[in-house]
Amino acid sequence: MNKVFLIGRLTRDPELRYTGSNTAVATFSLAVNRNFTNANGEREADFINIVVWRKQAENVKNYLSQGSQVAIDGRIQTRTYDDQNGQRRYVTEVVADNVEFLGSKGSSNSTNASSNASQQTADAEPTPYDFGPSTEPKGTDVDSNPFADFGSSIEISDDELPF
Repeated sequence: MNKVFLIGRLTRDPELRYTGSNTAVATFSLAVNRNFTNANGEREADFINIVVWRKQAENVKNYLSQGSQVAIDGRIQTRTYDDQNGQRRYVTEVVADNVEFLGSKGSSNSTNASSNASQQTADAEPTPYDFGPSTEPKGTDVDSNPFADFGSSIEISDDELPF
């Protein structure tokens, strides 16, 4: 069985692209705190690459940004590709089946994970996908709010949340 459950914060804004057949795919990195502290008493984090497909990818791009907290369930996937120098590269990532939006960066306590995340993602090498010539499908506005017809926003206090 290949099943992964993660809760963490986005280390950068999601990147949305479309394949040649106009299938949406979003990628981002997730900082997940470890359950223990290091020798200095500091909590460390792992930085995990996430891939999301189709409508959920568009929702991730529209509603999440760096620092947003999410819960992910999906599977681990490994793949290979040849870089520009002809060297074989291996990539391990989580393909998300479900992304639950838990909170924004404004609703969290500041941690070292977010500052470490920005440094690590700045040094990260991009992982190529074959997106083909299309950049965005015709008739899809990824900047529009799909919930705009439902009226005003809903105010919910933290005391009303079940978690």
